[in-house]
Amino acid sequence: MQIAIVLFDRFTALDAVGPYETLGRLPDAETVFVAERTGPVRTDTGALAITADKTLEEVPDPDVVVVPGGPGQTPQMENEALLEWLRAADATSTWTTSVCTGSLLLAAAGLLRGRRATSHWLALGHLERYGAEPTGERVVTDGKYVTAAGVSSGIDMGLTLLGRIAGDEHAQAVQLLTEYDPQPPYDAGSPQKAPAHLVEEFRSKSRFILT
Repeated sequence: MQIAIVLFDRFTALDAVGPYETLGRLPDAETVFVAERTGPVRTDTGALAITADKTLEEVPDPDVVVVPGGPGQTPQMENEALLEWLRAADATSTWTTSVCTGSLLLAAAGLLRGRRATSHWLALGHLERYGAEPTGERVVTDGKYVTAAGVSSGIDMGLTLLGRIAGDEHAQAVQLLTEYDPQPPYDAGSPQKAPAHLVEEFRSKSRFILT
């Protein structure tokens, strides 16, 4: 099984690394980072780069597609080279997945029309523009499409899909070995729980303001 994790300039690191650390532990699977060009691809902070070892053209038919999000997602919405690759890869993939605003790229490629999907809470409403049905769930599975909410949700998505492919016990083993046992010091991980003034502050500054 080949897992292709898509990279583009200014993606969010954990969007890609979360699924890499969980879903990437499938037995006998090959995980490859792909981009339009090979070489280092910088994250949204600019302080970290992940190497794309293969171009999109070199990975035409992966079994699993993983699309991260991040600030760099916005200019990619009109990148026909990437969108066309997503359509072509999806035609033969077993699973097509996303984390955070990566779902907007799947939607822009026309892959989520009529399907339930999720995204980062700031971007959720934009899925409707592409014919998807947005839901605030952390991980959403609709057919072969698995979308995760913001950033850290990619870990949950990876484990969810890992369980579907390799069985619950294998997914539990990966969860145990990665010691994924969240006990955050604050209960502010969603707009329903966070202080209202923080939610409004980030909404007002967001690139996803609906008009």
